[in-house]
Amino acid sequence: QPDRARWEGWQQWRESRGSFTPAPRLPAAEYQALSPRGRALHDLHRTATHVNLRLQETPMSRKVSDLMRGRLQNNAVKFTPGTRDGLMISGGGFQGKTETACQAAAEFEDLWRDIRRQLVPGPVPGTRDLFIPVAYCRLPVRATPKALCKTILDFYGDPHPATLHDLVRAVRDAVRDHFTTALLIDDITRLRLHRGDDQDTLDLIRELMDLNVTLVLIGVDIPRSGLLRGAYADPRTNQWVFPDIKRGRSHNEAAATQTERRFDLVDLGPFDYATAEGMSAFLEHLAGIEDQLRLLRSSDGMLTAGNMPEYLFRRTHGIVGLLRRLIEDGCAKAISTGEERLTPELLAGTAICLGNLADLDPEAGEVPPIPDR
Repeated sequence: QPDRARWEGWQQWRESRGSFTPAPRLPAAEYQALSPRGRALHDLHRTATHVNLRLQETPMSRKVSDLMRGRLQNNAVKFTPGTRDGLMISGGGFQGKTETACQAAAEFEDLWRDIRRQLVPGPVPGTRDLFIPVAYCRLPVRATPKALCKTILDFYGDPHPATLHDLVRAVRDAVRDHFTTALLIDDITRLRLHRGDDQDTLDLIRELMDLNVTLVLIGVDIPRSGLLRGAYADPRTNQWVFPDIKRGRSHNEAAATQTERRFDLVDLGPFDYATAEGMSAFLEHLAGIEDQLRLLRSSDGMLTAGNMPEYLFRRTHGIVGLLRRLIEDGCAKAISTGEERLTPELLAGTAICLGNLADLDPEAGEVPPIPDR
């Protein structure tokens, strides 16, 4: 699995995303005609297919993707000095914020690299810096300005200077030298602004907006996290405006300018089953999942007919990540038991297990409550 928090892993993921080949659809008779080894290999391929379902666009993710792609492209071709408007992506845990943001960033990078190849074909004599238009990192659980700087430098594979001043300078140099135009910082709501270190870390993030880079901050329920404290909503632009840094605790007060920092806040919520449009979108999403399943007894309407949609919504509350995990585990059980189809009865005995949560912070809302069966 590529580590997207390193530039090599990000490039590996960007170039290989969407390249997975699902298992072929075999009729039950053809499957039974296989040798025991052939059936075992096909079952393994089907399992891999079910746990690598393609990311489907939803009305909620489309809104986020369109705004993010437009913001990245607009800021990338802006040559006037000044702060670039940023973007905050909010939502509950397991609702696909990270994947939606990374997909939009990867699409922008595909376009930006293609433009660069046309304008700057081949190696540039006298240079040795890599072209890295998009950088992705996750905020450490215990955030400090030093820890954030080291996390960003780790993405580029650069060394860590000893002092905070040199760390900030190294981050600025890395962003500039690698021509980075988009910096994604995930798990931003791990910041607890009652702690001095966390306040200084937020100040550092805001100062990075002076680097002609578009900041994309991703977090759980940003409006309630306290990150917008001190900000105000500009009625003319409908953006959140952060005043310039004036607190004495800031590690670099001299970096404050006369330009206010602006962010658009967009929410990526779950499906809404209370409206006709929400029900239609949820059914369309289920139909897309159903088309990807490779169960021998699956049929049209297996997930979209009868009381199955209501059952799936009740089990997951319309949260995309919980729905995906329930389908994955349900398919594994259907294959192992020979049921080879998904039914409410089979799924009732399937618990939603979120796996290894060691890298998630429950206190920041990154682990959603799991509905009862």
